[in-house]
Parts: sequence; structure tokens; C-alpha cells
Amino acid sequence: MSEDDAEAGDDAEFESLADGGTVPVGVKLGSTRTVIALPDGDGGNRIVKTLTCMATYEDALTGEEKILYGEEAAREYPDRVQYMLRSGLPEDADRAEMTKTFFEAVIEENDIPEDSGVVYAIPTIDNPAGLDNLRSVIEDSSIGTELVESYPESLCGSIPAFGEALEAIDEIFVAVNMGSTNLEASAYRRGEQLAPFTTGAVTGNEVDRMIANYVEEETQGRVNIDTQTAREYKEEHADFVDFEPFTDIIQQPGGGSHEFTIERSVMDAVNEYLDEAVDELANTFLPELANDYMKVYKLALDQPVVLTGGMACIPGIVDEFEARLSEELDREIEATAAEQPADAATVGAQRIAERLVENS
Repeated sequence: MSEDDAEAGDDAEFESLADGGTVPVGVKLGSTRTVIALPDGDGGNRIVKTLTCMATYEDALTGEEKILYGEEAAREYPDRVQYMLRSGLPEDADRAEMTKTFFEAVIEENDIPEDSGVVYAIPTIDNPAGLDNLRSVIEDSSIGTELVESYPESLCGSIPAFGEALEAIDEIFVAVNMGSTNLEASAYRRGEQLAPFTTGAVTGNEVDRMIANYVEEETQGRVNIDTQTAREYKEEHADFVDFEPFTDIIQQPGGGSHEFTIERSVMDAVNEYLDEAVDELANTFLPELANDYMKVYKLALDQPVVLTGGMACIPGIVDEFEARLSEELDREIEATAAEQPADAATVGAQRIAERLVENS
């Protein structure tokens, strides 16, 4: 394609958006963050990202109930903020209604078009009631008037790791979703999900709890942090390549402050997480895959294992995963991840939506 053709294509995309054409949108309603991807009219994507949480408060003048969501809600109302999808899905009707309210607030504030084709990246969780609740959130939303579909989150998250288009759909590979609420693994054979595996025993949320406990131990009980702070420590400081000890300051009850240094807590927790994840994959998921689909097992391990999800964002974790799984299986394993693993599922969903919109 010539430069002029590429510019013409971008212009055509921008004009189709401006003229009210069907907009392809990818959505991941995540337990920690919700991410939406849609065309920016300039050949790329606009990424909307927010914490999946909400708080309500009463207007001091009118008495009307107001809604805050995302980082603003977590910062201003930590005592009453609700994380509706802590288990990965809306567990009951009340949480489904809260999720609908949250999602509509995000849609309205960020001008996500109703005239859209939407693909949702859905977690692989054996919870029919929770999946039904999530389905109700999707079906009742104001977007996706032209098309609504859902695909496995780990498949969507693998798409950006394979290339600029939808190459992953034509491959045979294993994907591992390192999420906040579950560790998921699946084999994919040309888009078909095989031997899906999920465990809630190895999660990003559990890492946050471990960090909080280890900080207390490392400081001989002088420092207690909540899991929100622990998650921030993990996201800002965990690094398998160049971790450096860091300092923080807390206010003491009764006045004064206490400065402390963290040397071990964060990396001890993420190292334990990775060892446990590798153990689950090597000794539970992969044997089950080999037992049910031996040929797929052999072909899939000749391809890179794709890591997706928030924990895959930790610098150096892909190489560490590769080395530890290779040692556990006593064979060379290659691993890979998209450049932005936390956004990959939404970007992949948006690419699928784009293809479906083109073909509709």
C-alpha cells in the first residue's frame, strides 16, 4: 500500500466515523479495570481506561443521588467505594445493576457511540449465574446497537501479541491470562478454545494481600497497608529485571510520620505468584491438555505461550515465566506478550469487532 493509499484509508475511516457509520468497539469489563478501545479517526485507537468501581453520594443542595466512578470514586470515597466485579463477574442481581450503572456512566462520559459493533472480552469462569448477570449488563447497555458479540478474554488478549491484524485466529497456541481474580489457561486451535482451565488460587489480588502481609513482617509490625496501596506498590515497583528498594511515608496515629524502606516484600510476593502459576500450568493444565488433545499439545508448545492480563505487565515476567516453565517441563519453552498486556484483550476485541463490522 502506498503512502497516499494509507492516508486515503485513514481519511475514509475518519469520514465514516464523522458520518455516523458503525463504529467497531472492544470492551473488557475487568475485575480491577474496565478498558474500552475504539477508533480515534486517525488510524489508531482511543483507549478509555478506568478502575471498575463506583461510589454514590447525595448532592448537598438538591439531595439528588450522584455517581462517581473509577479513580475519582476510589480516591474521594474509599470508605464506601464498591468494586462490583471483584470475583470477575457480577455475583448477584444487585451487583449486576451496579455494574450497569457504572458502565453507562463510563459510556456517557467518554462519548462511546450507540451506533457501534461491540465485542466483549469475557473471562473463562465456570459460573453460569455470574455469566448470565454479565450478559444482562451487556445486553442492557446503550452501545452495540448494530452488533454485539463476545469472545474469550485470553484469545482477545493474544491477538496483539501475534501481529497487527488477526493472525492469532489462524494459529494453534496456548494462552495464559494472569488476571486479578483468576489464572486462566486455554489452548486455541484456529480460534477454537480447547481445554479451558481456571483457578482462583493464583491471582493478582492474592499478590496484593501477600504484599500487605509481607510489608507488615518486613517492618516488624510498624507499617500496615491496605490492599489498594499494595496493588500500587506492585504496579509501580515490581520488576524481575531491575527491582530497586523504595521508600514511603505513613502518618502515625497521634501525629508525626514514619518513613520506611521496602526491600523484599514486593518481589517475594510476585516470585511466589510466578512459581505457583508455573506449577498450576505444568502439573494441572498441560497434562489435561495432553490427555485430551495430544496433537494440539505438541503443536501448541512449538509456538510461543502468550501471556495476557495485568500481572503480565510486570517487567521481566515473560522471560522469567519462560525460564521457569522450561525448567519445570524439561524442554525449551518460548513465551511472549503484547506490548501492553493489560490493554491487549480490549485491543484484540476491537480488531474482531472491526472485522465483524466489515463483514456485516
